[in-house]
Amino acid sequence: MRLYLVQHGEALPKDQDPDRPLTERGEVDARHVGQFLADHSITVESLYHSGKTRARQTAEILGEYVCPGLLPEAMDGLGPNDPTGPVAEQTARWSRDTLLVGHLPFLGRLAAALTTGAEEPAPVGFQPGSVVCLEHDSDGGWQLAFMVRPDLLR
Repeated sequence: MRLYLVQHGEALPKDQDPDRPLTERGEVDARHVGQFLADHSITVESLYHSGKTRARQTAEILGEYVCPGLLPEAMDGLGPNDPTGPVAEQTARWSRDTLLVGHLPFLGRLAAALTTGAEEPAPVGFQPGSVVCLEHDSDGGWQLAFMVRPDLLR
């Protein structure tokens, strides 16, 4: 089983738009990442986002590439400052490839908790639009399979 952790794409500042939708760059980056995943035959069976506009938009764009026809669902617990425990416990029960779109610092702490058992230090350097792929290892733990940042795909 693979778990894809995605930081939402670049969003407008709060003072410009309180809903913080994606910028044009954020949309383009999400499409580049989505195309990269599709080009490498990556698909998912579940797609969740935090419910915030920028995460929902990122999930919708990526969904076009990795799970056409599947609507992304809002999921509690993916907010910037949410505790990682509940989501980490859920992932242990999942058997289908799943993509989560969320925020920092949550995603960095979740990646750390899943791969090392401790939330700090974060093992990966997320940037807006980044995707981190974790795989279950033979002992039921998680290990980093790959990471892609949008600036590598421009």
